[in-house]
Amino acid sequence: MSNAKWPMLLVSVGLLTSCSSQASDDYSHADITRVKELSSEFSPPYAVKSAGPAAVDPRLLGPQKLPPGVTFDPAECGETAQQQNLPAGVKGNMAALTAEGDGVRYVAIAVETSERVPVPTPGEQCKKVAFTGAGVRGLVEVVDAPQIEGVHTVGTHRVLQTVTAEGPRTGEIYNYVADFGTFIVIVTANPLVRADTPVAHIDTGRARDLLTRAVELVKN
Repeated sequence: MSNAKWPMLLVSVGLLTSCSSQASDDYSHADITRVKELSSEFSPPYAVKSAGPAAVDPRLLGPQKLPPGVTFDPAECGETAQQQNLPAGVKGNMAALTAEGDGVRYVAIAVETSERVPVPTPGEQCKKVAFTGAGVRGLVEVVDAPQIEGVHTVGTHRVLQTVTAEGPRTGEIYNYVADFGTFIVIVTANPLVRADTPVAHIDTGRARDLLTRAVELVKN
């Protein structure tokens, strides 16, 4: 596999992580570049590309802001509904793999940060948040994530509908995150939008399995 530019999908990836990993765990053998070995999980017609390792770019893992004037339900969950970003000053490296086929794009990202990233997961009252605004509406909800021993995991599903001159456009993305020590592994899955082609079904089971496998590869 040859290196490629960071997939544009990275701009929509939120880091919903917490500090649940034990500080005493030994991750001295962890290697973020091994996330690229997920290529063995894909066969034709999937096209696979890899990127990195490279320094963490806050622009790529930054927040995905909604337009001004958007209202949220519950109202106190506005920050949760918008993608979280890395805290200012956090440095590190990242590597990624992108696989596209059967109308779906999977992206696996492994990040090693300079320090633990204490970004909280959504609270009980914010596990399902709707938002509406001028020409936009959507939903962010917590979904089942794989259970990985010694690793904290979170799954979210985001749906965004916008109104364009051509009519309404709907997009969705599943985002699964695992954090352990100073490492973060992210797997996203979203349908590819193609003219005159029905939107493909996302195999969320496959996405969860990819997260589990990616964590195993990075840790070992």
